[in-house]
Amino acid sequence: MKSKIIIALIGSVLVSCSAKLDTSSKKKSTSVFPFKMPTEKPNISLSTSSERMFEYSTPRVQDNELFSQFKYTRLKGFDYNNGDGTISRRDPSRPILVNGKYYIWYTKRHTTVPPIGWDRAAEATDVIPSTDWDLCDIWYATSTDGITWEEKGVAVSRPAKPQSGWRSVATPDILVWKGKYYLYYQAFDEPSGLRGDLCPVSVSYSDSPDGPWIHGGDKVIPFGKEGEWDQNATHDPHPIVYKGKIYIYYKAAYNKWPNDRSHYAVGHGVVIGEDPLGPFKKHPLNPVMQSGHETTYFPFKGGVAALAIKDGNERETMQYSEDGVNFKIAAGLSLTPTAAAPFCPDAFTNSGNGRGFTWGLCHFVNAGTPQKSYSIMARFDCDLSLDYNEPAFKDTGVWHRPEVYFAQGVESIYEHPEGRGVKKK
Repeated sequence: MKSKIIIALIGSVLVSCSAKLDTSSKKKSTSVFPFKMPTEKPNISLSTSSERMFEYSTPRVQDNELFSQFKYTRLKGFDYNNGDGTISRRDPSRPILVNGKYYIWYTKRHTTVPPIGWDRAAEATDVIPSTDWDLCDIWYATSTDGITWEEKGVAVSRPAKPQSGWRSVATPDILVWKGKYYLYYQAFDEPSGLRGDLCPVSVSYSDSPDGPWIHGGDKVIPFGKEGEWDQNATHDPHPIVYKGKIYIYYKAAYNKWPNDRSHYAVGHGVVIGEDPLGPFKKHPLNPVMQSGHETTYFPFKGGVAALAIKDGNERETMQYSEDGVNFKIAAGLSLTPTAAAPFCPDAFTNSGNGRGFTWGLCHFVNAGTPQKSYSIMARFDCDLSLDYNEPAFKDTGVWHRPEVYFAQGVESIYEHPEGRGVKKK
């Protein structure tokens, strides 16, 4: 009997050891990242990069609804006076569709001479512009296909001096709210570059996208107090309707004007209100974005997505926020549209389920030579929509011809071979 017990105990120990070996073996076999892409983060030790991969909406970028390539098309219907620099169109608003026609508003400069440059702003006159957005008015155009446009005329012109915007009105965007139309834009009271782009935001409204437009107020986005990041300017107003309220995102360059022109940083803030004419309240967490230049925000699913270009450590990214305030990187991008103005049918519907977009307008600021500087507007197409699927826009194997890269040669930065920067101490 005793020997039987001993044999049983030995058997139990052997089974236990075998189970432990099996468990250990199983654990060891799943401790390496698998060949088949997991749909959820595996319960194994991961590198920082592998951990981060599962923080995105999808592990594979090709499946990411907030990733896209961008394709560009020249617009028809706009004359640029043979490229002599005297006519410029830039900063298009988001297109809106009204009675079968797309409407856009934009900054138009038509001057007798091209801009002389921000560094010569003191020489600017009533007919000589300092920058591409000096001595401008806000024009509008319509289209049935988003490519061929008919320029209709001035929507908002510069008011008489000394009213706000007498020097230039620029960078418009549109809000549709309770059957009325509201244009927000920058209002300059001095040549751009004289002290910087120190200007507030004004608003005009109309019962029709064709106007007439009635002046609705100035400084609708208040400047910050002395020493605050947006103390001197509120640029690029970009309204959406979110959670039943008006959210206007805006930009301010800080750490620069007027004393330091070379160490600027760019932040985006948001103001929130229930009346298009104000008052608007700044969010206490402003700036809500520390990368990007022109503002491009749109409702997406239950939150807000944003395209960040040009400036900041997170430049060339699409970002997403579940609350419209706290943004995280959703995807890295390339060849992004400048001053992107997407056609978002639900930008103002307060649907709570933003669907994204497939096309929009943008601008190119370097259409002319340095002595004949002007900008042109263009169309971009993409797949940033939940209701559209075009695999070509999700392709990560996009190659540009060598000339595109050689155009960025070192001689384009340094005029003289010996002038290659300053050696760090």
